[in-house]
Amino acid sequence: MVDENGRRIANNLILNTALHDFYAAADEMHLDEGLIQILSYPERRVDVSVPVTLDDGSVKVFQGFRVQHSTALGPSKGGIRYAMDVSGQECEGLAMLMTWKCSLAGIPYGGGKGGICCDPTHMSRNEKERMSRTYGARIAPIIGRWSDVPAPDMYTGGQEMVWIMDTICKMLGHFEPAMLTGKPIDYWGAPGRVEATGRGLAACAFEFMRIKGFDPAKMTAAVQGFGNVGSYAAKILSEAGVKIVAISDTTGAYYNPNGINIAKAFEYMNTEPGKRGRKLTGFEKEGCEKIPGDEIIGVKCDIFCPCAAQGVLNQDTADKLKAKYVFEGANSPTTPEAEDILNDKGVILVPDFLANAGGVIGSYFEWAQNLQGFTWTEEEYNNRLVKLMKDNFCKVWDFAEAKKVTMRRSAYMAAIKRVSDIVELRGVYL
Repeated sequence: MVDENGRRIANNLILNTALHDFYAAADEMHLDEGLIQILSYPERRVDVSVPVTLDDGSVKVFQGFRVQHSTALGPSKGGIRYAMDVSGQECEGLAMLMTWKCSLAGIPYGGGKGGICCDPTHMSRNEKERMSRTYGARIAPIIGRWSDVPAPDMYTGGQEMVWIMDTICKMLGHFEPAMLTGKPIDYWGAPGRVEATGRGLAACAFEFMRIKGFDPAKMTAAVQGFGNVGSYAAKILSEAGVKIVAISDTTGAYYNPNGINIAKAFEYMNTEPGKRGRKLTGFEKEGCEKIPGDEIIGVKCDIFCPCAAQGVLNQDTADKLKAKYVFEGANSPTTPEAEDILNDKGVILVPDFLANAGGVIGSYFEWAQNLQGFTWTEEEYNNRLVKLMKDNFCKVWDFAEAKKVTMRRSAYMAAIKRVSDIVELRGVYL
């Protein structure tokens, strides 16, 4: 669907937000309308059916998707997620965001995204394996180290990547480890990859503090979402002296104005008996007050890190935010309406495709090592990651200051320019 100006209108929050931000930045750049049209659509979208024999012997067909938004800069790159709200339009929006994320990071990738509409929390390991392998077989024609390189995302991890990669390799008749990233360390993975997104977010926060002259030991933060991104961001920030006053997951939020022992939170999630997965259920007994999960937005702190889901900062919640600075760890956690409210409040927001780019940069490092058949040390991996994240942050910060625009607008303009220049150089026939 398009408006009277021929521009796309989406009924999906993520795609609509991605298009809104893209069009706004492109117009401010006076980008050629033809380039705007090209970059507002994905190059390729594949919808697949995924039939699975369940443990009870019945067959259920799930819907799967893989979207390649752009391959102008290199193979498309993006995660595979398993969730009930996965849709083709959601994958289109996330793939577009991956294009800008990879472009801004300066790595040789375009943007991609994929997933299956399912509820993995109610599936057995065997059912997930059968589903993953069938999905891998269905998208195999467009997957490869120089065409499209998937990675884990929501409710997927190293195990799912192994199943998908093993299936496609058997179809090809040869081993190709660089076709996916986020693999287990012992199976062509990269030491440091698990912590990469959280480490990258923390690196941005530290560089911001350095520029502003803030002492980390005098800063406070609240981290929404204590999964892979939020937990490691909180851990690395706290190790540098930042006081983490609140954390949350699907069980609720846990608050202590005097600071939460993040090392204890890690230990608690990994050792508490009788719990299913990494959850904070009962963590209030460790000196925290348990509050409703959405109330973490209103906790008094300097830095708020939304690392859970999209749209948590919206027109109904943005006014409740007490933090002065927002570092987006999740994809699209702030709606355009909420960002207008935050801008009016003077909140500095560091956008997702800058703040959470550590994951895709880390994936790039894994891919590069796989192509070489050589493994870096974890120290070398982390040092390269932190340097690149800090350099990217400074590039966006300096441009925003010079042009008097928001960090998001600055990041979009820098990312779009790199891609549009190459699209123009290559021509329309791609």
